[in-house]
Amino acid sequence: MTENTGELDVLVVGGGAAGLSAGVALARARRRVLVVDRGNPRNAPAGHIHNYLGNEGVPPLELLRRGRAELGSYGGSVRDAGVLDVRGARGDFTATLDDGSTVHARRLVVTTGLVDRLPDIEGVAERWGTDVLHCPYCHGWEVRDRVIGVLAGSFMPTHQAQLFRQFSEQVTVFRQGQPLTEEERAGLEARGIRIVEEKLVSLEVGEDRLTGAVLADGSVVPIEVLVVPTRMEARGSLAARLGAEVTEMPFGTQLQVDPTGATTVPGVFAAGNVADPSAQVGGAAAQGVRVGAVVNMDLVNEEVAAAIARRDV
Repeated sequence: MTENTGELDVLVVGGGAAGLSAGVALARARRRVLVVDRGNPRNAPAGHIHNYLGNEGVPPLELLRRGRAELGSYGGSVRDAGVLDVRGARGDFTATLDDGSTVHARRLVVTTGLVDRLPDIEGVAERWGTDVLHCPYCHGWEVRDRVIGVLAGSFMPTHQAQLFRQFSEQVTVFRQGQPLTEEERAGLEARGIRIVEEKLVSLEVGEDRLTGAVLADGSVVPIEVLVVPTRMEARGSLAARLGAEVTEMPFGTQLQVDPTGATTVPGVFAAGNVADPSAQVGGAAAQGVRVGAVVNMDLVNEEVAAAIARRDV
């Protein structure tokens, strides 16, 4: 792709669904925009994208390839790089990239996503994105009618079990020492969800398929799918370095933004999972488009004020 040169209107850090959507919206508004991304999206381990109208079943990396091509068709640019440092303020941000270059931009959009911190259980990381899952809306249909295990977490320990019960009659909760209220236990029992008190310590795998949950006493509970809670930590250090506030949630962290996507630092905006951990691909893309429009209007307002000031001189 042909890259923009000189000062940018907007630097977008992160080239997932949110970042590329913001970039396309800005490029279509004839803004000089550059998206920088290392090409390692959160959903890379997953085989397909779901619940994104018109893109059902598309592989995650294929969606990003299409998005990059669309951005380029409107004159926007993508660079395979990361940001080492960013300084400055609204109207004059300077970012140092890990390819040795430096870019200047009037506005900064952060769409760096989040990192899933997995439970420290042998075998979980290796099966992540295949038969170790976390989202019923992303994966529930694909594991319907299978034998599903759910690892209880400290936050809403029975929530995922009740959601995955919608897809299978064979659901087991591994309590992992998490306390359950009488109401939570009653809800599980009422829907035929088994509760295992012994701690799950590792996974049993055969022929590249999850076959069982190995307990601390050595026994094995047959399962085909394991749903795990993750701690979702925003990749927000770049914005935080400029002073943006990061909010601690029961399940992780996120950048604090207002309804327009503006962070607590003027001129810095955020969209997608870095600001909304619950956003799926379609939601992240929608947030990117909205933030792109907001940033363009912010630039227009600045340009109107500058034009009036020049006229009045």
